[in-house]
Amino acid sequence: MTGVRGQGSDCLLPSVPGIGGHVNQLSLFGDNASAPSSLHLGAQGFTYSSWVGPFYAPGTRSSAFLAHYAAQFDTVELDTTFYAIPRASTVAGWRERTPAGFQFAAKFPKSITHEKLLADCADETAAFLAAMTQLDRKLGPLLLQMPPSWAADQADTLAAFLAALPTGFRYALEVRHRSWLAKETFPRLLDLLRQQAVALCLVQHAWMPRLDAVTAAFVYIRWLGRRSDIPDDDFSHVRINRDAQLDLWAEQVAGYLRAGVTVYGYFNNHYQGHSPASVRSLQMRLAE
Repeated sequence: MTGVRGQGSDCLLPSVPGIGGHVNQLSLFGDNASAPSSLHLGAQGFTYSSWVGPFYAPGTRSSAFLAHYAAQFDTVELDTTFYAIPRASTVAGWRERTPAGFQFAAKFPKSITHEKLLADCADETAAFLAAMTQLDRKLGPLLLQMPPSWAADQADTLAAFLAALPTGFRYALEVRHRSWLAKETFPRLLDLLRQQAVALCLVQHAWMPRLDAVTAAFVYIRWLGRRSDIPDDDFSHVRINRDAQLDLWAEQVAGYLRAGVTVYGYFNNHYQGHSPASVRSLQMRLAE
């Protein structure tokens, strides 16, 4: 297992356009490295109006969603960054409305992962990292969620992209094409990710098998469901029983924690119908 990319007492982030010079990576991750808890469970997003009542207090305005969410969970995965690089004022608002120790995971923009497919996207990558650095100590892992069509014949492109990423950030990679899991391909993918200290995203979904691979000092887990299972987007209550899956995941996550591996995990509403309940269900299992 390896640590955060380039971790070291005197390691500096390379100068990234828009960041404004070098940033000591320990200013981003030093506090988190000594945090007593190595488990961070949350939801994929927090802006759901159907959570008002079952999760947010009745009458809660959307402008107060994040503060209320952060009083319950210590991390969230941002989906909004997939669609556009956030404005500085937006990032500042996220930072200011959450308590110390809160962690924002975020998806790389689709312009990088889905449109340019990790090729010729240095400017977009630098701009995204510059924006996310403004979260300071609240910056968690950054997820490269690749499209389902992105196959293992792009391994060289992936290797070049990862090698060019600046140190000082936590990165995770989610692959959705089964060619990456082929007998001759999967070991090479794991070796590449371990070399670069990038976490392989572990996914619970119908299109991919449940994996158990640690390639960095942390693991990144996503629990997903089919949109067709909850077509009306009413995410106010649990509608699908996932007890058997959650029992298995609890054992797997507990093993990571015993090994000293930090865990970041995020539930989608479509997994069961109401992701806050899914988070609490796994938390309860881990507390037993």
